[in-house]
Amino acid sequence: MALPPDVEAAVGRIRAEVAALHQELVRSGLVVWTGGNVSGRVPGADLFVIKPSGVSYDDLTAADMILCDLDGTVIEGSEGGHRSPSSDTAAHAYVYRHMPHVGGVVHTHSTYAVAWAARGEEIPCVITAMADEFGGPIPVGPFAIIGDDSIGRGIVETLSGHRSRAVLMRNHGPFTIGKDAKDAVKAAVMVEDVARSVHISRQLGEPVPIPQEAIDRLFDRYQNVYGQSSDTRFEKTQD
Repeated sequence: MALPPDVEAAVGRIRAEVAALHQELVRSGLVVWTGGNVSGRVPGADLFVIKPSGVSYDDLTAADMILCDLDGTVIEGSEGGHRSPSSDTAAHAYVYRHMPHVGGVVHTHSTYAVAWAARGEEIPCVITAMADEFGGPIPVGPFAIIGDDSIGRGIVETLSGHRSRAVLMRNHGPFTIGKDAKDAVKAAVMVEDVARSVHISRQLGEPVPIPQEAIDRLFDRYQNVYGQSSDTRFEKTQD
């Protein structure tokens, strides 16, 4: 498929970014073996880039990243054209189709977040880092089988109208969204951090909840005041 030069350039940039971000998952201890994946939407086109299925993180390069349309159909494969896209491709595609503000999707198998997902329990908002980053608890999505768009449907249904950029898919693990792939990776790192912290706090006793008014104020400050004025914030819109 011939792409316009500007789109081709954007695809190359997103391929490089997504390949590099997979190493962040490894550095942060969020994945084991070949599990997990990062994808990134191509700006200005109905396309996204995702990792190939079952390939070692040590071996991933920009050339290995696979270009798909928003139906999950492969448009341009990895170098040599012999690799299949991630088994979660249909889920990512569903999210991109139904959440146009999302520019990146991440799935990990991070230990503490998966433990909460296995229990089917949302992570309560009991630390300020959660209020800042997620604006409240991290919700649980429905159980869904891997391979079709069922997981994507669960992600969209759970996160639509919700402040959280993370969902714990029941008996599976965390999926995160962001304004771009890097932002979604940040959310993945943060969800594991708070999952671990809240788990440890429960071993010591019952965590103290944060009042909703304080959660709202913390979230507003972090999203609109914290950091540099040039930051581009993640904004949700309703379908």
